[in-house]
Amino acid sequence: MVLKLIFCVSIYGRVCISDDWPGYSLDLFTYPQHYYGDLEYVLIPHGIIVDRTERLAKDIMQDIGDNDIVVLCVLKGGYKFCADLVEHIKNLSRNSERFISMKVDFVRLKSYHNDQSMQDMQIMGGDDLSKLTGKNVLIVEDIVGTGRTMKVLLNHIEKYHPKMIKVASLLVKRTSWPDGYRPDYYGFEIPDLFVVGYALDYNEYFRDLNHICVINDRGKAKYRV
Repeated sequence: MVLKLIFCVSIYGRVCISDDWPGYSLDLFTYPQHYYGDLEYVLIPHGIIVDRTERLAKDIMQDIGDNDIVVLCVLKGGYKFCADLVEHIKNLSRNSERFISMKVDFVRLKSYHNDQSMQDMQIMGGDDLSKLTGKNVLIVEDIVGTGRTMKVLLNHIEKYHPKMIKVASLLVKRTSWPDGYRPDYYGFEIPDLFVVGYALDYNEYFRDLNHICVINDRGKAKYRV
């Protein structure tokens, strides 16, 4: 079978996956056996994620090279995307006349119960965020849905008066209640689906899945809390 991904590319260079994309058959890939029967299909294979992340790193270098930045990784789902993005930026920086000096900090947000977004969001962890005053901040997130969660975080960080804030997200979800927010950099725009893998979880499961996949009803029921 020939692998083909249904993409639409906007005039802004954004990559989106169309609503009628049926995904890849799970039979075409390897994935942890303990998740057999819990997934519908592969939405984005790992190799495509890696390539797209490298391109985002290049875009970030072109925009904010020659700066010292603080990378604020949103845990837990953002850790793999953040690690890969930072590594790509480092590699590009070593071989470029432009240079980015990076420090990495972490913050954790709690905004989901099972597969439902909660109204209230909790911000946990991270060093003293007052250290962000006057700094260039790059927030790295796994997925942006309605944008409510990210807006709360941005409002919180802006209280410390950073010099600049940019947001990079691996995924942006097309939801029924968009509020117009879009991150500065993102990898893929996807349909309104609950996805797991590449560190995105469902109640702490599926983080060890390399591909981004759509969870099925059996998987949701099996790991529901």
